[in-house]
Amino acid sequence: MRILGIDPGVATIGFGLVEADRTGARLLQYGVITTPPGIPLSSRLCQISRDMVQLLDQFRPEEAAVEELFFSKNITTGIAVAHGRGVILLEVERSGVPVFEYTPMQVKQAVAGYGGADKRQVMLMTQRLLKMREIPRPDDAADALAIAICHGRSATSLLNTERRFDPRRYDTR
Repeated sequence: MRILGIDPGVATIGFGLVEADRTGARLLQYGVITTPPGIPLSSRLCQISRDMVQLLDQFRPEEAAVEELFFSKNITTGIAVAHGRGVILLEVERSGVPVFEYTPMQVKQAVAGYGGADKRQVMLMTQRLLKMREIPRPDDAADALAIAICHGRSATSLLNTERRFDPRRYDTR
């Protein structure tokens, strides 16, 4: 399954594309979308929209995973990121790609095995799981890859039978 992981933002949006199955995940592509500072928020959101459409058309993911927002200190920055996240969710939905959302704790648990893992631990595990020579950079792209891995582990889990149940496989007649 081709999964597009997205780390939402306004100035920088991370993306990571992986191919996942029950044996693990394989890196296909990763990077960031950036918007220029100093332009109005509305212009940045329009650019994010155009770039997301292009990304979805280019990569043709089967599913998308987006990180949920976590406000820790700066509520003003969080609100701007929420605007960007809304545009991202809108364009993924418009494209017809199913979208799934994960909290930072869920991503850390899935990738590093511990919901309280620090950023470096998650980045090192992302590198190992995707068999990369170096830690993916920038951080936003690394986060997007971790989100994609998280969804890949959830979506391909043997416990997740209701998503992929095919009664023909179990027909005993």
